[in-house]
Amino acid sequence: MNVEQIKEALVGDWVSVAPEVRPSAGKNPDGTLKPFYLKREFKYLAGDRFELGIVNSADPNGAVPIARIAIRGRMIWRGPHAIAAGAQKVDFVADEAYEVTPLNQGFADLLNQIAASGYRKWQVNDTQSVFGKAFAPFGLSEGKNFMEFDLVYLSHGMLFWGARNVDGRGFDKEENRPTNLQIPLARK
Repeated sequence: MNVEQIKEALVGDWVSVAPEVRPSAGKNPDGTLKPFYLKREFKYLAGDRFELGIVNSADPNGAVPIARIAIRGRMIWRGPHAIAAGAQKVDFVADEAYEVTPLNQGFADLLNQIAASGYRKWQVNDTQSVFGKAFAPFGLSEGKNFMEFDLVYLSHGMLFWGARNVDGRGFDKEENRPTNLQIPLARK
């Protein structure tokens, strides 16, 4: 498929087929990377716009939700990616919204310790915008839109993005763009 065909096929709602695990940038006391568990909901809209919802969990089965993240923005298509025929390099830019909702008291308490400045008191199920603000827990800088250098690949009715780098590096630079496929999303 060419890029226009990929965009047409991508339109609509996609969801995680199961809880996913990724390496985080945080480390355990023994130096190993902490796992990051999540479920995703993604919507591709006309005009290369997207909406992404993520629920982060404390456990691999997704039974203990920690936070809900909502990101809205645009996708910039950068050309073919070598991972598979039809894969495309895509930059995701959160230039419309970035919101965080604590889903348990422990995470709300943590945010009140490390991300209190510029925010009202963090409370369970109370959404706050971190858009355009400094938000240390996610490495966000004031005045800078969150952006990831990623990829998109459609195959067998599934949507694949890039797998996280095994050393925990983010997709914050072109040289960190993923070179493997992540667990896919399925049509909702």
